[in-house]
Amino acid sequence: MNRTDRLYAMVEELRACAPRRLSARELAARFEVSVRTVERDIAALQQAGVPIYADVGRAGGYTLDKSRTLPPLNFTPAEAVAVAITLSRAAGSPYSRAARTALHKILSAMPAPDGASARDLADRIRFLVPIASDGPASVPAVLEEAVAARRVVRLLYVNGSGTTSERDVEPVAFTAGHHSWYFLGWCRLRGEGRVFRIDRIRRATLLDETAPARTFEELECDRPADMIARSLELV
Repeated sequence: MNRTDRLYAMVEELRACAPRRLSARELAARFEVSVRTVERDIAALQQAGVPIYADVGRAGGYTLDKSRTLPPLNFTPAEAVAVAITLSRAAGSPYSRAARTALHKILSAMPAPDGASARDLADRIRFLVPIASDGPASVPAVLEEAVAARRVVRLLYVNGSGTTSERDVEPVAFTAGHHSWYFLGWCRLRGEGRVFRIDRIRRATLLDETAPARTFEELECDRPADMIARSLELV
């Protein structure tokens, strides 16, 4: 069993046993690996957002919070790969890190044979990318939190002319053009709605202040005449 298959199987083993705890020794014996390998695997799953909790001591072990996981899903391998293709295009977008953990949770919740078929199908898909490509600039996690929690954020920003300024912004939304993602908000320095290109934000600091509720339409930000703003649809 390769490491990827073992990680998925380990999640299913913990889900099946929850709320009973499994020790590292029990998991090591189940998957025929060392205790140290189990500890590394559990750490990797926790970093990926899987809600695994550990208790130390003789009666300790690992358990999975079932209330925060998905039951087995009836995704077909093709549907799982379609989701993976869509999420692969999310690089540089807001919540791209959450997209990776979401995909991991979906695959972990699929029946093992379907998950294996999905991974086999995914291995037959290739993207052509420039050899020296650095990829799109990623959205800072602090901006994601600012929009989600509606918290004022302090930006150090460099405009198109190379001028650097610091300003407090009330977050409203993200939007995307053909090549870049943008952060939209009410700029307190200018007293109006402004659009900030993500790759020109040099620093973002979350402030302990809740921003007033504003809508996208209230900002009245300029956009090309041949473009419209379309909301993200979940269905």
